[in-house]
Amino acid sequence: MTPAPRTLELFYDVLSPYSWLGFEVLCRYKKLWNINLQLRPSLIAAIMKDSGSLSAMRFLTAVNLEHPKMLEKVSRELWMRVWSRDEDISEPKSILAAAEKAGMSTEQAQGLLEKISTPKVKNELRDTTNAACKYGAFGLPVTVAHLDGQTHMLFGSDRMELLAHLLGEKWMGPVPPAINAKI
Repeated sequence: MTPAPRTLELFYDVLSPYSWLGFEVLCRYKKLWNINLQLRPSLIAAIMKDSGSLSAMRFLTAVNLEHPKMLEKVSRELWMRVWSRDEDISEPKSILAAAEKAGMSTEQAQGLLEKISTPKVKNELRDTTNAACKYGAFGLPVTVAHLDGQTHMLFGSDRMELLAHLLGEKWMGPVPPAINAKI
């Protein structure tokens, strides 16, 4: 009998390259470690009191509210645009292109983009960001592990070996062998 998945929350912002590293590693390990990975788009600007990626993070929040199964792909595509191709992800046209490349229809993406200024989306992003702060976040990414009735907050993408230890799992580097075979 397989034990129930353990829950991890990943608070992230696509403006943070370190969030991207943590995101990719946790996405690769979620089946290997039997974890329920909850992606939590957060606003680094609110945590670090600086300017940032408000439109993109509101868009990801809208995706999470209405099409949560698309969140991983759309998040990854926004990271690719900003960190691999040096494209501006604050522009609506760029956000739409990222969503479409991730597999959303133009109509779905446009509908979500129209909702980024709604109270529902704004409040959800604010609440998620506040949740990260309540765990002690002072930057992103933050991974929160819920294990045996205890909460463990880990800051940074360089804490995956420690996370593996907390989970009682083996750390096999940022690209585990099962993933390497598929690349």
